[in-house]
Amino acid sequence: MRRTIGSVLNSGRLHLLSQLDTLGTVRAVADTLHLSASTVSQQLAVLETETRCRLIERTGRRVRLTPAGLLLARRAREILDRMADVEAELRALNDEPIGTVRLAVFQSAIYSLAVPAANRLATTHPHLRLELVEMEPHESGPALRSGEADVIVTTTDYSGLTWGTDLDVMSLGSDPVLLVLPNGHPLAARAAVDLAACKEETWACDRPQSYMADLTVRLCRESGFEPRVACRFSNYLMLLRHVETTGSIALLPALAVTADHAVVTRRLSPPVHRNVAVVVRRGAPQRAAVNAVITALRDHPEIEALSAPAPSREGRETGPRS
Repeated sequence: MRRTIGSVLNSGRLHLLSQLDTLGTVRAVADTLHLSASTVSQQLAVLETETRCRLIERTGRRVRLTPAGLLLARRAREILDRMADVEAELRALNDEPIGTVRLAVFQSAIYSLAVPAANRLATTHPHLRLELVEMEPHESGPALRSGEADVIVTTTDYSGLTWGTDLDVMSLGSDPVLLVLPNGHPLAARAAVDLAACKEETWACDRPQSYMADLTVRLCRESGFEPRVACRFSNYLMLLRHVETTGSIALLPALAVTADHAVVTRRLSPPVHRNVAVVVRRGAPQRAAVNAVITALRDHPEIEALSAPAPSREGRETGPRS
């Protein structure tokens, strides 16, 4: 009997090809999957035999995917996701979390909430694969609705997303928005700062049209001035470094400011908070896996810290939040 291509494709080798498309080199694939480079190359050669197509070509000392390789790599993601969905549905009959869950998280919650949750899930549910994706609130809402993300951690204060009946929204707590100052700044002498006192300052901001950039502009305008922006970084570490080294100031959520930055944080007067929530599509598939991710996110000490009043930072010059 003649065998078709579909009857001989191996999911493990498809995963290798997909990883090669994502990571770019055989060595990177091998390191990521804890395999030898020769093993990866051998398996990809077998996949070429199985498909009867040339999938990879050499360019000097590197390799790249051929048009056929690119096509199969992109289709491989769909195939593997479908296989994971079916397996998850079967396991879900016994309420066993399994399959891939894509978790989209805004930057400041990645290491405080998402990574600890992922580490716990790796131990408690080894058949569940959690894929973390950094997305700010203006990105994660549409991604959730389109199916690009299965679970998101976002803020319900973002006006760009409509919270309809198609979404389940579960509160994680309240995160204060803080004024971030360089060490020795005169405003650090105050327990809380009215933004009107910052009209002559130079600002470091997030990228345009992001949640924090829009919030900074709105709060400054409400205080009677337009912020003079010196830089825009999507990476909070770079933004904090700019405050440390140049004397600029910024508004950031408390979760974004870690103890290893030589900055001062002060509450705003009046205080400003953002409400942090985990959101899923109502009636989404893989409920056992999705519910396990939600539980892991909510079952973490940082959530209690979010919900509780933040400790006073009066008189402190460094280490505003760990």
